[in-house]
Amino acid sequence: MRSLDEHRAATLALAAPLPAIEVPLLDALGLVLAADVTTQAALPRWDNSAMDGYAVRAADVAAAAVDAGVVLRVVGDVAAGSADEPEVAPGTAVRIMTGAPLPPGADAVVPVEQTAVPDAPAGDPAEPQWADGGGAGLVEVRAAVAPGAHVRRAGEDADAGEAVLPAGALVGPTHLAAAASVGRATLVVHRRPRIAVISTGDELVEPGAELRRGQIPDSNSWLLAAAVLDAGAEPLRLGPVADDPAALHRLLVGLDAGEHGTVDGIVTSGGVSVGAFDVVKAALADERGVEFVRVAVQPGKPQGLGRLPGGTPIWTLPGNPVSTHASFEVFVRPAIRRMLGLADVERPRTRVVVGEGWRTPPARAQLMPVRRVPSDEVPADDVRSDDVRSDDVSSDEGGLPRVRRATARGSGSHLVARLPQAHGLAIVPADVDEVRAGDTLEVFWT
Repeated sequence: MRSLDEHRAATLALAAPLPAIEVPLLDALGLVLAADVTTQAALPRWDNSAMDGYAVRAADVAAAAVDAGVVLRVVGDVAAGSADEPEVAPGTAVRIMTGAPLPPGADAVVPVEQTAVPDAPAGDPAEPQWADGGGAGLVEVRAAVAPGAHVRRAGEDADAGEAVLPAGALVGPTHLAAAASVGRATLVVHRRPRIAVISTGDELVEPGAELRRGQIPDSNSWLLAAAVLDAGAEPLRLGPVADDPAALHRLLVGLDAGEHGTVDGIVTSGGVSVGAFDVVKAALADERGVEFVRVAVQPGKPQGLGRLPGGTPIWTLPGNPVSTHASFEVFVRPAIRRMLGLADVERPRTRVVVGEGWRTPPARAQLMPVRRVPSDEVPADDVRSDDVRSDDVSSDEGGLPRVRRATARGSGSHLVARLPQAHGLAIVPADVDEVRAGDTLEVFWT
């Protein structure tokens, strides 16, 4: 039987970063940079004002104070985006707005809140008064400023030629802002993976369809399609598919051959165990590039993976919903993240304190859906009597988060209704026979 880590390594080995493409800025959101983004010029390109106020010579206002203001003649205006360059000579000032280039001769900015207009009628003290910027206005400066005060220096954010965004970065809104600020209208990123999703079983019908006896709504293909999208890829949902090995084989061969457009991977659910109607195993029985294995994990023991003849990776997951969810999170999601071009493909992990105990399968790792709870939450009343119980843990050890099972009525892999309550999957090592209240486990948050 293959260990959890061994199977994770095998699934990751099927994935590699996809080729680079150049796309408009907004299309790069959620993708991974395939090349550094560098500045062509210093950022900002020129000294500019950090405040609305007056550009001055610091020496002119060195003696300014609230009760001893210094009066300067206002010789012009500079707004953000303006190309005007009125010179600040001794004894003068220029009205300036935030982001506007610092005019020649000025070496500091006085905020408008630290100024007044001589002989102006009294107004709202909360509203600053502005002097006329046409050359006849006067401003009284009531605070001294040092050279460089309220000035953003050229190159303060980045030097010319500096890499502001490194290759391998996952592009978010702030990355787009940084790219735009250095004049980039496009970005070079790894192409987004397109992953086909197939659920199998004669019992499955589309949600909303009328159910006959023995039929159930297909939930797995929706779970997987959403999980693929959440991982950063584009889902191609094709389920549910009936238990017809020949028809399923034709579909898989067609996907591998590009009959449904570009497909970078295939994920199936169901039909991989030891039942008499395990359609996925039957459909792929003659494909030498695909193997079916048992993994020492609960849920998710039956697994399959490999490549179809055209090179398309395929991951075949068990069909019980909790098994499908856990298997995707542990095995498939990291592979998709690698296709995106990420170096770190893991979910965030932390140590937690468990608030209740339960039995674990012998010699198998366990992936238990858990929910984060307050330290004073009372134990759930509906825990099965055959589960291990002990006193409730009323406080977190060492400030660690505290969790309980999300599927408190049992640990069956078919129990999907409570799965949305889970915040993550607790990883119980294979050599642990029993989890007790107060134990610490590693959890990756989903």
